[in-house]
Amino acid sequence: MTFDTLRQMYQHSIGAFRSHACSSLYGGESLTYGAFADRVDSLVETFVSAGLSSGDRIALLSNNMPNWGVVYFAAVVSGMVIVPILPDFSGTEVDRIIRHSEAKALVASDKLYTKVSKEVVESLTLVVRTMNLGVIARHGEHTRGTVVEPKAEDLAAIIYTSGTTSQPKGVMLSHRNLCSQLEMTSILQPVYASDIFLSILPLSHTFECSLGMLLPFMWGASVVYLDKAPTASVLLPILRAVRPTIMLSVPLIIEKIYKNKVVPQLSSNPMMRWLYRRDWGRRWLHRIAGKKLMKLFGGRIRFFGIGGAKLDARVEQFLFEGRFPYAIGYGLTETAPVLAGANPTMVRHQSTGPMLHGIEARLDNVNPKSGEGEIVVKGPNVMMGYYKNPEATADSFTEDGWFRTKDLGVFDEDGYLYIKGRLSNMILGPSGENIYPEEIENVLNGHALVNDSLVRADDMGKLVAIVYFNRDELERKYHVMKEELGARMENIKKELLNYVNSKVNKFSRISVVEENENGFEKTPTHKIKRFLYNKKSEAS
Repeated sequence: MTFDTLRQMYQHSIGAFRSHACSSLYGGESLTYGAFADRVDSLVETFVSAGLSSGDRIALLSNNMPNWGVVYFAAVVSGMVIVPILPDFSGTEVDRIIRHSEAKALVASDKLYTKVSKEVVESLTLVVRTMNLGVIARHGEHTRGTVVEPKAEDLAAIIYTSGTTSQPKGVMLSHRNLCSQLEMTSILQPVYASDIFLSILPLSHTFECSLGMLLPFMWGASVVYLDKAPTASVLLPILRAVRPTIMLSVPLIIEKIYKNKVVPQLSSNPMMRWLYRRDWGRRWLHRIAGKKLMKLFGGRIRFFGIGGAKLDARVEQFLFEGRFPYAIGYGLTETAPVLAGANPTMVRHQSTGPMLHGIEARLDNVNPKSGEGEIVVKGPNVMMGYYKNPEATADSFTEDGWFRTKDLGVFDEDGYLYIKGRLSNMILGPSGENIYPEEIENVLNGHALVNDSLVRADDMGKLVAIVYFNRDELERKYHVMKEELGARMENIKKELLNYVNSKVNKFSRISVVEENENGFEKTPTHKIKRFLYNKKSEAS
């Protein structure tokens, strides 16, 4: 199916699937497509009666729930502009986004509403509660607004990214951007009205919004939302009850399941460890563990999409050999978001798959030795630009109009893409080698004693690993209390250094391991704010 606007897609789905289950909150309310449409109509009336018109911005600050989608569609089908805000943004950042986007209305959940300053609330025309779509505040007297049908080139959403090296920027996505994304991803991985999605990522993140809400809505599928963080203790019983067919995840979630559930079983006794060290034994054990993982997920999962960061190579090897139906994708908020992807029948180890149908890609400034270069793309899903930021917009496009992802990668002979790292993070080695800290961090983070890590170069060009150790695992392994660990830490650091250096190439070997006892400060999408720990960035 092809649509020019989200309004066209919405009207089609409401007409075709009116009696189908649309979305629900686990343990709470459930809406059919017809009931969903009734709420959209009512909210549009609330907006218009408060003086809002097509083109006005609606800020949305809420946890996942069926009404999140109601607010989103009430805005975009009316030609208004939705401004989803990540729940983990600070109060200062939320205020800044509302002001910068020039939002006239805010729809917020009760808990997150407390982040917004009184001054900002009073500057808004309308404030609505997400839970029941009731009006919290209405300021000023306004004539009734007017609504016109949006066009393909009209702005649909402004999404503020949580950059690891800069202030958030407002990515402008048009109706065409988002509709083309839905068409391209549908070609890659079909969705059916019988599918059940379990949503565990924030809807305000483009990955979940486009593929976890808009895509199932287009095909009449059902989505189940959680009202709690998807920890293992919360998620496992829900998986058994919901038995989803499709899920989207970031690597962190499946990596935790692998590290905490799978690895302990595969190394539970000497015989298991002996088997696991042999290729045939590892494959056999992975197959058994893969069957258990399928059962853990309810037994019906047919697509487990992973995106947002690089997946640990050993975790992917387990998923592949265990025949778990995973697939990895690559993209950015600026591309609505997917550029490259695979489905479970076409995965290749550590590849994000080929570019989606309709997207052109090339590599710029290619390293003649490695064949790696910056990925630049053209396609109907590429953003309109950054809102009120022409300098950043110009910097994001080449002179001939291709979008600069600022990611480094390489294509194989079949067009499969392999991501190497961020251009801004790349470290130039002493002999001119390209060193990608993300690849070293993946090795570090795969170690049982490591929670998180960051690799940077010191003033002499040597690689330093800053590590947030898993203190609980350290105590369990060494059978000591926290106060006794200090004396052992130097040996533990040396062991970790030797472990990592045995698994990376010669020029990616680290020289020093430093401990970060308090963990890393992260963006709302849980990526480390690298600029806080990179001394060269601080000095520049």
